[in-house]
Amino acid sequence: MTKSPTPNPPGEKTSGENLTSTDILKALDQILAQRKTEDPKSSYVASLHHKGLNKILEKVGEESTETIIAAKDAATSGNHQELISETADLWFHTLVMLSHLGENADAVLAELSRRFNTSGLVEKASRNK
Repeated sequence: MTKSPTPNPPGEKTSGENLTSTDILKALDQILAQRKTEDPKSSYVASLHHKGLNKILEKVGEESTETIIAAKDAATSGNHQELISETADLWFHTLVMLSHLGENADAVLAELSRRFNTSGLVEKASRNK
């Protein structure tokens, strides 16, 4: 059985060893929520929250572009490490965005779960109503 994640005190690194994907997302959600109220000089995430939604969205856009470029490069080189790294950056900044708006990964996972056994074509058509 996997241990429950506990966010480490500020400044300590959190290890992802032996955590499930869901545990990692929950731990990140907790840390991101905690950093919203911290001194912007103490943490990158706190500084993003302090700068506001526009700065966070700028980072999401930047990471999206970098992920697209990494995917194109991976398609020709066969090396996927940069793609994985850029996707992690994109996911991270998207989680910061959700946190800033009072949401978290659980909301996204619930939506993905809702869609799980539904054809993508059917699900997309249902959004156009």
